[in-house]
Amino acid sequence: MTATHPIQRGLILLAVSMCTMLYAVTQTIVNVVLPQLQGALSATPEQVSWVVTLNVIATAVVTPASGWMVARWGHRNVIIWSIIGFSISSLLCATADALVPLLIYRIGQGAFGAPLVPLSQAIIVAVYPPERRAFAQGIFGIAVVIGPAIAPALGGYLAEVYNWRFVFILILPMCAATLLAAWLWVHDTGRRSAIRLDWSGFLLFSIAITCGQLMMDRGERADWLESYEIWSYLALIAVSLWIFLVHSMTTDNPFINPKLFRDRNFSVGVFVVFVYGMLNITPTVMIPTMLQNLMGYPDSMIGFLLAARGFGMALGFFVVAIIAKIDPRIGIILGFLAIGLSGWNMALFTLEVDPWTVAWNVILQGIGSAIMWVPLSIVAFATLPATLLPDASSIFHLLRNFGSSIFISVSVLTVSRTGKISYSELSEHITAFADVLRFQQVMGRWSFDTAEGLVALGSEVSRQALMVGYSNSFALYALVSFAAIPLMLLVKIKQEKVA
Repeated sequence: MTATHPIQRGLILLAVSMCTMLYAVTQTIVNVVLPQLQGALSATPEQVSWVVTLNVIATAVVTPASGWMVARWGHRNVIIWSIIGFSISSLLCATADALVPLLIYRIGQGAFGAPLVPLSQAIIVAVYPPERRAFAQGIFGIAVVIGPAIAPALGGYLAEVYNWRFVFILILPMCAATLLAAWLWVHDTGRRSAIRLDWSGFLLFSIAITCGQLMMDRGERADWLESYEIWSYLALIAVSLWIFLVHSMTTDNPFINPKLFRDRNFSVGVFVVFVYGMLNITPTVMIPTMLQNLMGYPDSMIGFLLAARGFGMALGFFVVAIIAKIDPRIGIILGFLAIGLSGWNMALFTLEVDPWTVAWNVILQGIGSAIMWVPLSIVAFATLPATLLPDASSIFHLLRNFGSSIFISVSVLTVSRTGKISYSELSEHITAFADVLRFQQVMGRWSFDTAEGLVALGSEVSRQALMVGYSNSFALYALVSFAAIPLMLLVKIKQEKVA
């Protein structure tokens, strides 16, 4: 695919950014309506969680196949049919009247939406010359990272004013506009090849990815390694990955091309984007639950605070092009430092934290995420040949999404386990003989003399313990961010290639 005229490149950039925004919004917008879905569809919390889990699994399974789709049918056809399938799935989601149909339609959303982001990035790298890629990746990055940031606020508002169906109805006008843009401005000029899909590799990889996602989703409910279910997932992951690796090394046309990982920068880049995925989405899941369950923040206030993250991203994108021209590694380091600092500050939160303190840390996260994205894309793809870009972009975004899924599960586990430990420790000090509890201004509505007072006291201890759990999860968040910085020592960048 080539585009020599600046206007033509700009229109292509607009079209693929719309594709990216379309799918990025659906990553997080549904999370805020899960309580409504649970009540409307008469589902248990475990059952309704599959609305998110199955969508993620479908995305993870189909994403690596994007490169094969492009080789077989071309960028234009894959993107257009993906949007059409995604639109139909979204419409069906809005009309679902039971849990099982909704789950099927969400699988369709994930499968049809999976190629949109990696193909969009591959198109940008293909049509823009090296000296203009920083700008193009910046525009693209706005769609990638701001979409998931603003979606919860928008979804929460629609669910509160109307109902959960409007979350999916909102997507339909976006689908129509995106389809029109892709139809008009995305064109194929490269050659297609009738290569066969490596079905053995595809099935083995799908088993590993599916079992990995199921393990992370079910681990806490099944008590992790105390459960035969989790051990079964681990066994299937180990066996399928081992056979997959052997198969990939011995077949002529592997599902994932091993040549990609011979490139040093790409290997480092995909590992860093995995960490980036861990850090980017996790706060949008953890912060709302903390503010709502422990501090009683209203939905509207939580939505406003999450929207502040989008403001921070907008600020970050103003400076990212300058940083990328100097040295992309600087941008990645600054991004990790900003995100790590916000995590450290959040680890110091108390139950009396004010909205402004939450807001400026969320803004700092947004700035860090925005500053990192463009340099990270430059590092990962700078030294790859054009023929490998579709496959490379698919793996790049697969690992970004998988990182998000894994670290959300780890963060929830940290809150749960350390919260339980803290509850036990705090409970040891709650006795009628504790000197501090003899003061009325301390006890308040708590009392050892009435059932209501004991319930209130137990509830407060639980609240304090969970706050300790959240503090620990944010400390882990900061630690991961700071620990990733030395990876930049492994990156080799020739300045002329990123100027």
